[in-house]
Order: sequence, then structure tokens, then C-alpha cells
Amino acid sequence: MPLIYGDLRRKEPNSPHTAKTIHSSGKTYEELRQESARTGRLFEDEDFPANGSSLFYSEKPNIAFVWKRPKEIVKDPEFILGDASRTDVCQGDLGDCWLLAAIASLTLNEKVLHRVVPPDQSFGAGYAGIFHFQFWQHNEWVDVVIDDRLPTFRNRLVFLHSADLNEFWSALLEKAYAKLNGSYEALKGGSTIEAMEDFTGGVAEVYENKNAPKNYFEIMDKALKRGSMLGCSIDITSSAETEAKTPQGLVKGHAYSITGVDAVNYRGQRVQLIRVRNPWGQVEWNGAWSDNSAEWNSVDPAERKRLCQTSLDDGEFWMTFEDFRRHFDKAEICNLTPDALDDDTEHKWEVTVHQGSWVRGSTAGGCRNFLETFWTNPQIKLSLKEKDDGKTECTFIAALMQKNRRKLKKIGADLLTIGYAIYQSPGNNSQITKDFFKFNASKVRSKTYINVREVSQRFRLPPGDYMIIPTTFEPHEEADFCLRVFSEKKAEITEIDGDINVEIPDPPKPTPAHKETEEEKQFRSLFEQIAGEDMEVSPQELQYVLNSVLKRTKNIKFKEISLLSCLNIISLMDTSGNGKLGFDEFKIFWDKLKSWIGIFLQFDLDKSGTMSSYELRLALKEAGFQLNNPILQLIVLRYADDRYQIEFDDFLNCIIRLENACRIFKALDKEKAEAISLNQAEFISLAMNI
Repeated sequence: MPLIYGDLRRKEPNSPHTAKTIHSSGKTYEELRQESARTGRLFEDEDFPANGSSLFYSEKPNIAFVWKRPKEIVKDPEFILGDASRTDVCQGDLGDCWLLAAIASLTLNEKVLHRVVPPDQSFGAGYAGIFHFQFWQHNEWVDVVIDDRLPTFRNRLVFLHSADLNEFWSALLEKAYAKLNGSYEALKGGSTIEAMEDFTGGVAEVYENKNAPKNYFEIMDKALKRGSMLGCSIDITSSAETEAKTPQGLVKGHAYSITGVDAVNYRGQRVQLIRVRNPWGQVEWNGAWSDNSAEWNSVDPAERKRLCQTSLDDGEFWMTFEDFRRHFDKAEICNLTPDALDDDTEHKWEVTVHQGSWVRGSTAGGCRNFLETFWTNPQIKLSLKEKDDGKTECTFIAALMQKNRRKLKKIGADLLTIGYAIYQSPGNNSQITKDFFKFNASKVRSKTYINVREVSQRFRLPPGDYMIIPTTFEPHEEADFCLRVFSEKKAEITEIDGDINVEIPDPPKPTPAHKETEEEKQFRSLFEQIAGEDMEVSPQELQYVLNSVLKRTKNIKFKEISLLSCLNIISLMDTSGNGKLGFDEFKIFWDKLKSWIGIFLQFDLDKSGTMSSYELRLALKEAGFQLNNPILQLIVLRYADDRYQIEFDDFLNCIIRLENACRIFKALDKEKAEAISLNQAEFISLAMNI
């Protein structure tokens, strides 16, 4: 089975035993089951109703499906008959064979299977029409509760089903996964490894055998010792080749499992072998080192016993690692997290996780091709502390996953094209700016930008501090993401989202009248004309003064200063509290305004009268306001237009409110503790005055 189906363009997770309840009622599976048993009514899941909304969002089937419970389909339904096996997984009329391949692999690992499919469920005693399954989602396990109403046509299951018509665990598992993703249709098209990750919480690696690294055998050996799930396949060039058998007994377009790697002494040489399993339970490799090949006659019987080599037609066979690389095209490794492993597992990964977002106009800077905005992407510091055992470098896997895109399909959200670059950290905890990326190349990066749920790759770097820059390919694309780092030794990741540091100079003392400059004398004359004898201006009068003066300023292109800005100016500068501005207060403000105009012009690169929202971070820092990403995102949301541009009046309004907020906070923080306590009235008063 091919790895990818559909359109393709290039803290530890909590234990499943404490999986998060996500049913809208807030009740657990057991609480809902007991409630149904107590009332005598079979459970009906309102979150995923038995109607068309749970089936499709963009199409309607030509036939009318009938939702039925297993007891309405057969007389004696079973949840699992005997042991779960690959024959329990037969595809129906839905393009989700990627999911089925993963479910088939799931049956090969009983511990992992029982975590996803809790075994203490049945149609016998305690049956209440309710079942539950557990999946990993973005660093946490969730418990998905469903009722057992399944879509049928002519009394047969329409979608996934077991070869035994009395067995229903696989059909119910598919329904739970469809609910998790919004509908059955949302499961069309995907990658086997995507579902493997949701079944294990692991991280995927995909290797092209022709371009595999030198230590490929070692990578597989370590993965198997860690309990990871491994698969392999042979590519097809057309649908006609699907499941076509090669002369060597291998099947094209088919998902195999890798169950072991080892080495044997053969005629004085050490030969690397790999054990592969066909989920069909038959049809095997017939080349060198196959079940009945002559090579085994030259191997010590004790070695053969250790390798469990048999001549059964059970679908499992050995072959040389060279033949494996020659005849198979791809291998997939789903590396399991420590919580998924048995306590006696030889090797375990260290896992660190960061949850983040690309926010349009603020942290959605796009790839390195867009240098002007690339530096605004989230910056994740990675500290590699220890070398691998016996090595000089640190091995780690960086995996970038975009969240909830399958669920968002119904509103037209496709998978974004994503990737990342990793740079040597310049050595401090401040955000890296554009100039650094202009003159420094990345140390390593993901192979390509591609529209898959997760991009992952293995790297080896010396111990030290690095900066991971996760991005979408194009700027302005918005999504939540999860970045995971799996490392041989302990590693740390921290988002460098900017510290808050405000440095506002104290206002200068008023200039005596006899020392005023010519400019100040002109202002005084204009001010006197507008203000009258009291020499104070209202917000409306201030608006007239500012616009009259700024119209004469040739080097700035702007629309009129708004009345709102003038109200904010008076709120900032009014020391008397009468809602007006005196001339001395106005002069102090004018000095500030000239400084802010200079900053705006510095970042209005095309002299259009607007500044890019991505440049706002640097402009505010120049004005004395170093802010973190969450605050900057709020500012952009409030002041930027739909082209991510900020006009001068908005910039002015923003900076006045920031200074006002910081001054009020400073006045209230009497203990210099960087924290204040407010009652409700004080909070409302504060909010109304900013």
C-alpha cells in the first residue's frame, strides 16, 4: 500500500489511563455508560449524531444509508473475536486505506492496541450501546466516546468491517476516529504514519531506501529495541500495479511490517539481515535468506534458533539488508514516546514539546524566501546538553505538526505547506532580528516544504544552543502547530517570545518663554489663537492644532489625526485632570511626537504612509517598548488593516496607549514588585483611563 493517499504537494504526554474526557457533557465514558444502564436506554451520542452531518460535508451519497446497532445487524455480535488480527480490517466504500493499514499494524503490538482499543468492552453484560477509544492528539491522550450506531446498506456495514461479520471493534474504531476528525469524509486521503502517530503518540520518520543514511541499519536496530513501529512498502507507478506480485514474491503498493534486524556469521563474514512480515500471513520473499534458502544450511543451529528462523508459510521472512534496500522503496518508523514503552525497553527517547501558533500579521512570516518577514516567525531555542553515548554529537528528531487541519476540511482549510530551519543560537535569550538571518545560514533544515500534517527529520549536531524557526512556506498563513523534539539524551526547548521591558524617559521640564526656539514661538502663537485666554485646548481644538502643524510637515504622508488619538493624548499628558491640554503639556508632547514621527518614517520604507505590521515590533522597541509575542499579536489585531499595514494615526494611537498603560502601572506598583493588585472598581477605572 503506498505511503500517501490524496493530494500531496511537496513535558510528556499524559498517560492513556488518564486520557482527557472530551464529550460535550463533561462526563466520562464510565459515567455515561452507567447512566444509560440505569435508565435502560441505549446511549445516543449527540456529539456525533446518526445522520448525514456525521458522514459527509461536501457530497451526498446516491443511496440512503441506514444507521444500525450491531445487534440489529447480526444476532450475536462480538467486540473482538479471539485476538485482534489484520483480517479484522477490511476496507469499505471510503478512501481511508491509509487508516486501515495503520489499524492492521496496530494489531501486531498488543500493548499499543489495548491502549487505543480498551479491551474491557463487549455486547454482553453491561452493554449500553456505548464504546470508547483513545487517541493521541497534539501531546495529550483523549478519550473518544461513541454510540454503536453504524451506517449500513442492505444490512451490511458501508465502511470498515471485519472479515468475520460478527466482529465490530474495527468498525467502531473507525467511527471514533471519524468523530475525532469531524466526519467520515474527513478521513479521505492521508498517510499511514499519521494514524500510527495518533495510535501511539510517537513521531514519524520516512526513509527513501535509495537515499538512506550510512547508519540506516543502526537506526532501525535502535528503533526496534525502543519498541517503535516499523513498516515498509514498494512504490507503484499506476493504480494497475496495486498489489501486483514481483518475481521475488513481494507485493507492490502493499504495507509490510518490519519485525527485526540482526546479523549472522556466514562463511566467515558478518551478514546484516532484516525480518519483514506480510500482514496477509502468507506470500513471502523467495530470494536469498528466504525460509527455505540454502544460506541457512551454513548457519549454526543455535543462531537459527535465536533468530526464530522457521520454514512456515506465515508471511514472515528474512532477507539481507542489501536486498531490502534494493527491492523495497520506503521505510517508515514510528518512534514511540517513553510512556508507550515497557519498563524494560532497552532504549528510550527523551521528548520535549512546544505548542505554538502562526498568527497572520504578527508571527506568520513565511519561509526564508521572505526575508522581510521570516524573522518574525516563532523562535524556539533548543539546548542540546549531552552527547550520545560514545559519540561526539547529539542525535535528535525535530517534528513539526500543524494541528486540526483534517477537522477543518469542512470549512475549506487544506493542509498548509510547512517546514523549519535550525540555526546556531547567537548566544543570548533575546529574539533574533532580520540582520542575523540575512548574514547567517542555517545549520540544518527540513528536507523540503510539503503539505503534510507533520514534517520530521533526524539530525546530529554538537552539544550547544540552537534556534528552530518553524514556518509555513507562504507568509500570512495562520495555523496552530506542535513542535516535538525526540532526543537520545535530555534536551530543552524554550520559546523566545520576547521579554517585556519598557524604558520611557522622564518628560523634560518646560522651556522658559524667553528661551523658546523659533518653532516653539510659532506653536505658542497658533496655540493662543485656538486656546483663548486660558491657554488650554480641548480634544477637538488639539485635533485642529495637530493637523494644521502636520500638514506643513513635508516628509510624512498621513491621513488626519483622529479625535480618538487626541483624547488619548490628553489622557496621557493632562496633569491637571481637567480634560484639557495646556501649552507646556503640549510642548512636551510635541517633542515626543517628533521622535515618534522619526521612528515611523524609519520603518515606512516605501514612504506610503503605512508601516508593515511585522515591522511594528522593531518600531515599538525603538520607542522604548520591548514587548512579547502575545501582546504584539493583540496590537496587530487591533491596529493593522487587512493588508497587515498600520497607518500613522493608528501607530500614534497605539504608542500613546502603551505609554499611558505603562505609566499607570508604574504609579500603581508602589512596591516595585512588577505586579499590582486591583479590585473590580479599580480595574474598571484603569481600563477606562487607558
